Amino acid sequence: MADMESKNILDYLPQRYPFLMIDRVLAYEAGKRIVTLKNVSNNEPHFLGHFPGRPIMPGVLILEAMAQAAGILVFRTIGAKPDANNVYYYAGIDGARFKRPVVPGDCLEIESTILAHKRSIWKFACTGRVDGSVVAEAEILVTERIQERA
Repeated sequence: MADMESKNILDYLPQRYPFLMIDRVLAYEAGKRIVTLKNVSNNEPHFLGHFPGRPIMPGVLILEAMAQAAGILVFRTIGAKPDANNVYYYAGIDGARFKRPVVPGDCLEIESTILAHKRSIWKFACTGRVDGSVVAEAEILVTERIQERA
C-alpha cells in the first residue's frame, strides 16, 4: 500500500499529537524511499511562540518530520511495528540546511531515501519540499534501541 491514512500511520510511529508530524504517506518503496505529507496548520501549539505575528515551523520540527518519515520506512521495510520494547532514536544529523520558512497553510512533503543500513543503524537522505521547491535538506542517522524490561 503506497498511500497510508493517519489511522495507519499510528501503527508505525510511537509519536502522538502534538508531536506526530506525518499526516499521510504518498509513496513507498520497500528498502528504498518514502514520501510523506505534513499539513502545516495554524492551530499547532508551537506557532503561539514561534513567532507571534509571523508563525514559522521550527527547523527542529522539520527534522523531526524527516525522522518520522524515515521511521515509517524502516518499520515497513523490516515488516515490524514499534512497541514498548523497541524505539528508534536520532544518532546524527549532517548537512542540515533550511532554504525558506515553512508556514501555516503549507503542505510539507518529506522524502526520505535509505543511503545505508548496517546492523541497527540506518542512514537517510531527506528533503523537504513545499509546492515542489526545496525548503530543507539533511542526512540523518537513526539507531534502534531495545528497551530493557523492568
